[in-house]
Amino acid sequence: MNLSRRMVWIGVGTLAAGVVLIILTLALTPQATNPAFAAATTFWNAAGAGDDATALALLDETMQAWVADNCPQGSVSACVRAYTPAEWGNLLEAVFRRAAPDGPRAWNVDVIATYEFERGFSGVCGYFRVEQGADEQWRIAGWAGYLWCGDPASRNMATNPDSPNRAP
Repeated sequence: MNLSRRMVWIGVGTLAAGVVLIILTLALTPQATNPAFAAATTFWNAAGAGDDATALALLDETMQAWVADNCPQGSVSACVRAYTPAEWGNLLEAVFRRAAPDGPRAWNVDVIATYEFERGFSGVCGYFRVEQGADEQWRIAGWAGYLWCGDPASRNMATNPDSPNRAP
């Protein structure tokens, strides 16, 4: 009888620990799994790595036209690379920072990136307007930033028309 009671308590304890683990995992999992947020980080990582095909596919038609008209050789990677000083080195990784919905089919997404030198761990901030098209895909409809997060100009980039490197 003692052994049965002990087994029941072990089972209940294991179940409770499992539930707590699931709740903690859900609470601490970054929201980067949201497709709108993933589009923003995938875009910056692709453009920073020189992968124009992936980066361009993540832009809406207006942004694709803007890139063709405004970026060196129509290269989205060339535009993004021109925003960051050479002394920062190469992009290491861009990750989701935070986001705010702007209607049912749009997000204002902030991304933070690290570069290999100078601004490595202090962060480089970027803003992306991400909209869901008629095809249900999330695409970049605008960007701003690509500057050190400590720069006062990195604040409120979604609503500040004077944010640096704004496109379109």
